[in-house]
Amino acid sequence: MVPRPAPQSSTPPLIPEYFAGREVFITGATGFMGKVLVERLLWTCPDISRLHLLMRHKKDCAPDKRLALLKQSQVFDVVREQCPQQLDKLCVVPGDVTKRRFGFDQSTLNQLNQVSVVFHSAATLKFDEPLSVAVEQNVRPVLTLMDICDQLPNMQVFIHVSTAYSNAELSTVEERVYPAPVSPNHLLALVDALPATMLQEITPRLIAPKPNTYTFTKAVAESAVSERATSAHYACAIFRPSIVVSSLRHPFPGWIENLNGPSGVIAGAGKGLLRVLRCGAQRRADMMPVDICIDTLIAVAWETGVDNVREGRVYTCASSSHAATWGQFRARMLRLVREHPFDHVLWYPYGIICENTVLQKVLETVLQTAPLCVAHCVWRACGLKQKPSLWTACRRLQAMNHALQFFATRHWSFNTTHVQRLADRLHGEDQLRYNLRPETIDWEQHCVDFVKGARRYLLRERDDDIHTARRRMKLLTVIHNATLLLAIFFVCRLTIRTAPAILRGVAVLTRLRNKAMQES
Repeated sequence: MVPRPAPQSSTPPLIPEYFAGREVFITGATGFMGKVLVERLLWTCPDISRLHLLMRHKKDCAPDKRLALLKQSQVFDVVREQCPQQLDKLCVVPGDVTKRRFGFDQSTLNQLNQVSVVFHSAATLKFDEPLSVAVEQNVRPVLTLMDICDQLPNMQVFIHVSTAYSNAELSTVEERVYPAPVSPNHLLALVDALPATMLQEITPRLIAPKPNTYTFTKAVAESAVSERATSAHYACAIFRPSIVVSSLRHPFPGWIENLNGPSGVIAGAGKGLLRVLRCGAQRRADMMPVDICIDTLIAVAWETGVDNVREGRVYTCASSSHAATWGQFRARMLRLVREHPFDHVLWYPYGIICENTVLQKVLETVLQTAPLCVAHCVWRACGLKQKPSLWTACRRLQAMNHALQFFATRHWSFNTTHVQRLADRLHGEDQLRYNLRPETIDWEQHCVDFVKGARRYLLRERDDDIHTARRRMKLLTVIHNATLLLAIFFVCRLTIRTAPAILRGVAVLTRLRNKAMQES
């Protein structure tokens, strides 16, 4: 079916009407945000024609098999129950973003001939990737995909998913593309020309003042989109979400599928493994539920298409002044993981947050690393095996702490004018269907759903086992309080024992000082 042309009337169509009959191409569809994007398009746009999903061959799993596994994902439970025929609209496109032209042949390009909307969300999310890897996954694919879009006869809208932290060196970030640290073509030439060892040596100087290769390459990719947008025959936009967390409502409250960011903190703290986190208690935790992000992303594609925006307009999806602080997040999460405990918790959930690097390292060593190492050795001595091992979990927690500390110890003010105007512009029916407003979030209830979702969807723990988990938590509470009392007792006893000696020492020093003053 030939996609509908962009409307010329003053009254644009509803979002489902705009996507009716259209074919959409999505990269990164197997990721956390990508799955929700596919689900929301299928659920809210019943007349959408087809969704082409880019999938690479992964280990022993071919793209066709990966598509079959994707259709079985929990994210599509509601779609499978209410309108299972929608899943037949998913079509696999074999390819790899790291390959030249994604590995497409002419038959693959022909498959995409009727595509009119493209969402590019494929990227590496690792902050510490080598620069060459980050460039090959975050920068080059953008240029390759826009080259492919140039060949699609019905192409109308290109949306690039970036990050609100692409300009993390700034405290106030506007909805515009900032000058790139280096031009995309020069960066690609540099990566191609230099040996890996030399590139690694110059990376810190090259990416400065960006904190890591992730934010650096995301900024360069935005610049690439902005440069190409002015000459493209289709409309372009850049979408910047902040920290994406579990869903608010869709596909169901609390759905989460990865251990990135806050979900990793909840899992680690809830299991009694994470004890110390480096972050600022008064810093804003700018988190955004994934379904609000995706609803905004779909609305961005709609507005970009109906307005035929050619300059690469930027849309920032952030909670801004409506976000809680990291201190508030910590207090809520510790309370909730005690009320809704996980299975087989190692120790009573208790966490400390601090900004000071030295203090954080000392506390982490004493309260987290040393106990986990001792527990790991005891388990090994007893012949018990655990996957992952406590030592592996300890290293992962340290890596997570290191990765998050830059974002958890700073504060940003994100301008969200374009998203706010878009939310006001939506028709009443679309406003009921798509939630673009962070101010509607009940953070207390969302945190409850977040913890329950982490238990159910992330850790795959059964709701029927919650009573056993709560009994274990009561026992751990008693042990934790007894340990605190014992520690306080020993500290007091040590203080009482050493106090006389300390006082005598102070008295001797005072006499010596007085004597020296008299002699002088």
